[in-house]
Amino acid sequence: MSGLALLGLVMLVVMIGVIFIGFPISFTLLFLALTFGYFGLGEMVFSLAYFQTIGMMKEELLAAVPLFILMGFLTEQAGLMERLFVALRLMLAPIRGSLFVVVILTATIFAMATGIVGAAVTVLGIMASPIMVKTGYDGALSAGAITAGGTLGILIPPSVMLIVMGPVLGVSVADLYAAAFGPGFMLAGLYLAYLLGRSFLNPKLGPPVPKEERIHSVPVIIKEVLIGVVPLVMLIGAALGSILTGLATPTEASGIGALGAMLLAAAYRKLTYAGIKRAVLSTTATSAMVLLLAVTSSIFGAVFARLGTANWITDVMLALPLSPVMMLVVVLFLIFLLGWPFEWPAIILVFLPIFYPVMDALKPALGDAMNIPADMVMVWFGALVAVTLQTAFLSPPVAMSAYYLRQVVKDWSLSTIYKGMFEFMILQCIGIALIVIFPRIATEFPMQLQAESRAVKTEEVDDSMNRLEADPMKGLRQDGTQKDEEEGGEAEDDLEKDPLSNKSKK
Repeated sequence: MSGLALLGLVMLVVMIGVIFIGFPISFTLLFLALTFGYFGLGEMVFSLAYFQTIGMMKEELLAAVPLFILMGFLTEQAGLMERLFVALRLMLAPIRGSLFVVVILTATIFAMATGIVGAAVTVLGIMASPIMVKTGYDGALSAGAITAGGTLGILIPPSVMLIVMGPVLGVSVADLYAAAFGPGFMLAGLYLAYLLGRSFLNPKLGPPVPKEERIHSVPVIIKEVLIGVVPLVMLIGAALGSILTGLATPTEASGIGALGAMLLAAAYRKLTYAGIKRAVLSTTATSAMVLLLAVTSSIFGAVFARLGTANWITDVMLALPLSPVMMLVVVLFLIFLLGWPFEWPAIILVFLPIFYPVMDALKPALGDAMNIPADMVMVWFGALVAVTLQTAFLSPPVAMSAYYLRQVVKDWSLSTIYKGMFEFMILQCIGIALIVIFPRIATEFPMQLQAESRAVKTEEVDDSMNRLEADPMKGLRQDGTQKDEEEGGEAEDDLEKDPLSNKSKK
């Protein structure tokens, strides 16, 4: 290891230690990058920081971050999640574990309208916990369902995390979105199967909604479903459908989604000045945090790479006597451990670029081993990272979802919430194993979309009937013109050959 590489390794260790103490991540990254970079690279570090900042500002995809966040906060302000929850609760009331099913379905659908984990867990806790406690649902299982369902927002599009991850891994955001649907729906299915199975084996865990609290009028139920479900599904279809079909870029689709959320809020008569102000302020705070971290982590990563530490780590990891699949498992385990103390922006923007060269070098071997195209390996890896980070949200003792839920539900202790989350963390680990063993869960949908896009060819139109009839004299005129030009050329050549001819003619 060279001296500069050792300096970069010390910078990385100091960064982790300082962040553990409690210093702000963004300012820590910038300060350490400039300080260690100046010692190792001299004044060049300031030029490096300048160019990295300019390059990050030119990244058009990042413009989608505040718009998708605004879309999420507007749908929350409009009460769309409450309407969706009520509609599904009325429709599924007679079955055992109905509230479990309603929570997971609401979280899954709402995850496609917002990628904000904290908002989803908080709103689900406010809506679902009172009726769950009143109906006699098991506290640990209820808390686990709410937290697990709420964290689907980090995985299912339009996830803000996937937008930030795309440029880091060098893959299309549309491909990442398509790859996230399979794992997201699979995890939702695992949650539902587990909850319904537990409820049917032990009805006391999740009894049906009491008959006196049900609505038996079918027209009323249909009306609630149409009002609560259909508009939100149309908004999701407009935003995500335009991305997946290639009609719009993620940035353009985020504008469509934000405008559609505002129109729905107006239609539900929830578009107030106070609500818009709260949504805009929350969007500004969240977007500023993500984008500032994107800039500072880009500077930190550039200094880290220029010092040579990234190449040294790559060489060391590739030299380990591990198969490509086992190396993938090691990388995912390290990301899982980092997910305990760090939020996802720090992991995606700081640590994922460190592991990227390793996975890029293993891309051909992983493609052959798992029988997937080489250009799909990074898409598959991105989906695995997203599911792993979602698992970290459910991993005690540093599980942010538990604290979100504890703030709004005082009937459940933190130990009860942790107990429920641990059960779903096991389901998450099963889901990760399934995606590793069967990569098609993540790659099938993006591969189909790519195949369809390649199949679309521009139809060649025969416009021979629309051409003007050829001029029969055109060839003769051209021949005559060519002859005149040849004769004129020969005459000019004669004049040039005889310099005295002009004088004799005069």
